[in-house]
Amino acid sequence: MATITSPASAAPASRAGTSVATVQGLFYLATGVWPLVHIDSFQAVTGPKTDLWLVYTVGVLVAAVGLVLLAAARSGRITPEVVLLAAGCAVALAGIDVVFVARQVIDRIYLADAVAEAVLLVWWGTCRWTR
Repeated sequence: MATITSPASAAPASRAGTSVATVQGLFYLATGVWPLVHIDSFQAVTGPKTDLWLVYTVGVLVAAVGLVLLAAARSGRITPEVVLLAAGCAVALAGIDVVFVARQVIDRIYLADAVAEAVLLVWWGTCRWTR
């Protein structure tokens, strides 16, 4: 099974992959749960929403991905599938942020999320695979 290593130290996944998985997992868990526990503060920061059911749906899905990343980090099993999930979600969320801010559908605060997603992608990119 392939694992992730740090380019500088060639350390096992417990160093490189688990750190980024933990940070991304915590970030996704917090941002996913936020609208579920306090929609008013969420909308105060991100702007008013018309379809709250959609906000809740996205929140639950993002939180679920966060939990998977945290579980993978805790077990030390950062597989290619985990990296694909993490990177795929970061690309998708950043893309949605940028496109819909540009179309003036969502508030510019979402560009802060796009930056965070880009940082996570770069961090994943600093990890390398070994067999």
